Amino acid sequence: MIQIITDSSADLPAEIIEKYNIHVVPLTVNIDGKEYLDGIELSSQEFYKKMAVAKTLPKTSQPPTATFIKAFQGLASKGELLCINISSKLSGTYQTACLAKEMSGIDVAVFDSWAATLGQGLQVIKAAMLAEKGFSCAEIIDKLTQYRNNMTILILLDTLENIVKGGRLSKFQGSLAKLLNIKVLLSGVEGAVVMRERMHGRKKALQRVMEIINDKVREAKEIPTKMFSISHCNNIKDAEFLKKQILDNYQSSDVIINDMGTTIATYAGQGGMVISF
Repeated sequence: MIQIITDSSADLPAEIIEKYNIHVVPLTVNIDGKEYLDGIELSSQEFYKKMAVAKTLPKTSQPPTATFIKAFQGLASKGELLCINISSKLSGTYQTACLAKEMSGIDVAVFDSWAATLGQGLQVIKAAMLAEKGFSCAEIIDKLTQYRNNMTILILLDTLENIVKGGRLSKFQGSLAKLLNIKVLLSGVEGAVVMRERMHGRKKALQRVMEIINDKVREAKEIPTKMFSISHCNNIKDAEFLKKQILDNYQSSDVIINDMGTTIATYAGQGGMVISF
């Protein structure tokens, strides 16, 4: 049986990790000088509380090479290994997994998801489902590449506070955005994050997300049996609202909601959401 490995940036719900026997390698987050293993020593909800009062923006780090080597060595006797990682344009985790493969001499297929949070998670689920059906590792990578390349990733920011803290926006610009109630919509493009558009108010922003989803489904000419995912940073209300809208439009779809983990929540900030499909 193919063993699926990922990193904690995938933000997969515990029941899915258990269902598909997925092996998760944790990233590290540093908050005001103290380090925690993502998802092990710190839950998402605990992280949100600490992030809200942190003096500086928390900093995430990729797992040490030795952690990947240990994971690969522990699974090598159980079958082929497939390791699906956060986008190489967002973190050094993919490169670390490649280095671990080289150093260990273990044959591992390391895959760059071009995504993070549940966009990455959907690819892990897809791979696990294909493995269950008996597809080979090479076949899974072929199908996964197609799935990844056609994935739509929308990042909706409710506040620009963390972008300001991270030095990507001036305090003046951040204050102006807050005053004008501006919501920012970003897109994931080939693993990088790019600005898409700005809107006034939460309601318009959520409407716009649904418009884009509907346009994309129409373009794809697909029967809506797609998997959708919504990860959120302390914003279950808007996540549930979007889930209801999606299921109303596409009854046969599956929508996964989960808390956003430390890696992306650090940048998305309170209220942020990532919608992937």
